[in-house]
Amino acid sequence: MSVYEVNFDGLVGPTHNYAGLSYGNVASSNNADLESNPQQAALQGLEKMWTLEKLGIPQGVIAPHVRPDVASLRALGFSGTDPQVIAKAAKLEPLLLKAVYSASAMWTANAATVSPSSDTDNLKVHFTPANLSNKFHRSIEAPTTSRILKAIFSDENHFEHHSPLPNHPLFGDEGAANHTRLSDSYGHKGLALFVYGEDAKTQVKPSCYPARQTRQACEAIARSHGLSRARTLFIQQNPEVIDQGVFHNDVIAIGNENVFLFHEKAFYQQKQSIEEVRAHYTGSRPLHLLEVSCGDVSVEEAVKSYLFNSQLVSLPSGGMAIIAPSECQTIDSVERYFSALCKASNPINEVFYIDLKQSMQNGGGPACLRLRVTLNQTELAAVNPACLLDEPLYKRLQMWVKKHYRDRLREVDLADPSLLLESQSALDELTQILHLGSVYDFQRI
Repeated sequence: MSVYEVNFDGLVGPTHNYAGLSYGNVASSNNADLESNPQQAALQGLEKMWTLEKLGIPQGVIAPHVRPDVASLRALGFSGTDPQVIAKAAKLEPLLLKAVYSASAMWTANAATVSPSSDTDNLKVHFTPANLSNKFHRSIEAPTTSRILKAIFSDENHFEHHSPLPNHPLFGDEGAANHTRLSDSYGHKGLALFVYGEDAKTQVKPSCYPARQTRQACEAIARSHGLSRARTLFIQQNPEVIDQGVFHNDVIAIGNENVFLFHEKAFYQQKQSIEEVRAHYTGSRPLHLLEVSCGDVSVEEAVKSYLFNSQLVSLPSGGMAIIAPSECQTIDSVERYFSALCKASNPINEVFYIDLKQSMQNGGGPACLRLRVTLNQTELAAVNPACLLDEPLYKRLQMWVKKHYRDRLREVDLADPSLLLESQSALDELTQILHLGSVYDFQRI
């Protein structure tokens, strides 16, 4: 039976803006308060999806969340009609207003951790939505994410959905951005590699920026998903690089099938960690451990270019390709490294550069925008078909974006109640396009 890795990309929401809310994310902080272009952002994301679909890589779509999240403002003591709630928040707590307007759910690498049926004890695909407890603007995402995932993967014969972990610092969970899987092919049993920034049992942690993923969260997810201990590995991210802006593991390492590409500063006690990866890998095809040295690309250049936040994908024609942000072409060392990588003895033989400037300025590259879901033919047939990209859906979503999205958005616009109505109207229509049902819980007051 054929098995596929399907990339489910987040559609950029109508309120995409640069609020600088993500402490520890260098791009997010550096570009705070710039004027954004939600329409361009969404179209750039769709273009990336369509690029992969044209390469023969199955592509899915995950809907954005309703923003602003007025329910959160009401829970924080703001009352009245929706416009009155927004006006009061804009006057009294503008930072809270920016938080509930955030379109950060577009980065679906943080939506959930997913384990394929070949790895789980009950042979189902498992989903655990991330609690994203480290940042308020993201911690409000989990309920809607859960409903959307259940609307896409609804067949209980094939898919099992778990509740998010408790919203407590001990179980801080940022989803698939800190999880990868190594195997000799998508359909065979793999090595689940969980990367954490902090373990409550030790004092090894960053000193400047927060560690957003805990070992305790990783272990809880592995238990819930029924993963074999022999095929599960927990390794710690290097706290020094977290303090340099590597807020998730997918900013410093990436894996696909039997290839693991990582920076020499990626992990704590790296030599030992990589030896553990080598020892736990059991695939019949050789494991390619590709370490990028500081002499080739510095940590600063890796963060600036998002080299490791590229997508590493298997091509139907054979070999692998890197889907890289166009920013990689602006840094000579990164472009040189990619050129040498494609000529070296490993499965990677091609690089495709994608313009994602709107997302990149907010701190999210190609890998941030997608949730990887490994599915066999039967499971793929059980997915909500309206959420699987083809040319008609691609064109229809382009038209939908152009109809509903603004081409510029500034902080002052967040106080405009018409932006809320525009967002609700857009997502009302989108639920019909994607056959999602009632995944949004907003009420117009």
